[in-house]
Amino acid sequence: MPGCVIHGAGDLRVDDVPVPHPGPGEALVAVRYGGVCGSDLHYWRHGGVGDFRLREPMLLGHEVVGTVLAYGSPGTPGPAAGTPVAVHPATPCGVCPECADGRRNVCRDTRYLGSAARFPHVQGGFAARIAVPADRLRALPAGLGLRRAALAEPLSVALHAVRRAGDLSGRHVLVTGAGPIGCLVVAAARAAGAARVTVTDLLPKALEYARAVGADVLVRAGDPDDPGWPAEVDTAIEASGVAAGLDTCLRLVRRGGVVVQLGMLPPGRSPFAGNLVVSREIEVRGAFRFDEEFDAALGLLATEPAFDALVGAVVPVRDAESAFELAADRSRSCKVLLDFGRSRCAEPPGPADGPRAPG
Repeated sequence: MPGCVIHGAGDLRVDDVPVPHPGPGEALVAVRYGGVCGSDLHYWRHGGVGDFRLREPMLLGHEVVGTVLAYGSPGTPGPAAGTPVAVHPATPCGVCPECADGRRNVCRDTRYLGSAARFPHVQGGFAARIAVPADRLRALPAGLGLRRAALAEPLSVALHAVRRAGDLSGRHVLVTGAGPIGCLVVAAARAAGAARVTVTDLLPKALEYARAVGADVLVRAGDPDDPGWPAEVDTAIEASGVAAGLDTCLRLVRRGGVVVQLGMLPPGRSPFAGNLVVSREIEVRGAFRFDEEFDAALGLLATEPAFDALVGAVVPVRDAESAFELAADRSRSCKVLLDFGRSRCAEPPGPADGPRAPG
């Protein structure tokens, strides 16, 4: 069966990988869609993400949805065979101090699909069939299709960042970076009651995606004379993953405000306007992955069709490298999905699956 395997920086292959056999407590899932994430792009371009470096070939992918096929042992609790599901990609250890403190998203011994954070690496979900712990499956709410449900994982990341920011009711929120995560932060901030959301990015196309999910003010990050720049904001969420974005957040958030660093900064040290944190008593909070927000994300996706606008293309798995190239070009796309369900020739274009990639 086809699987998207990263062998090193710039070396992405669609390999023939074996069909897994689910063990006790596991489910076999037929994957339909997999969302190409920023971390997948980092593995592809650089051979790692942040401080996590590739040490062996690894199946990529952690944003996956599909259909339950079977369980590895009789009586395993979980959605019935044939049920459309989203896969929660994290399996925390449940016993470390962080898990005991209710912060399973920063579990020191978690297993996360498609991650090189540990060795041997945790193989990901970009394959036609995957075996995962049955308790990681979430049946889709009524009315939620698989294509939109593929946004559940990145929306969960956004929801967690918004929760880390605190109460946003009536607040002016700044989001730096209008990539897929930044756009989903916009939607999450809106759902949390933000009165005004300003978004910055270098690319006009990215800003238009942010507008589609609720941004009020769009600002060209490279233009200091853009009239949309606010004098100050109540809360800032940095979603670009670059030091300049964090600097913007620190300079525009009000005294005593909150800055959430969500974007993964480059490995090593990054410049940091620490004196502003001191003199203005700014709170800087990190946001990493998510936990129970996954269920909340599915509920929000089920009720808001505007999320469909973020899926820029659906690409057959055999054209995976083209999908990664498209996902890396934010002037042409927002979220790109790999399709493991049908071949390009067999599938007619249509509203159920969104725009097709060229070629």
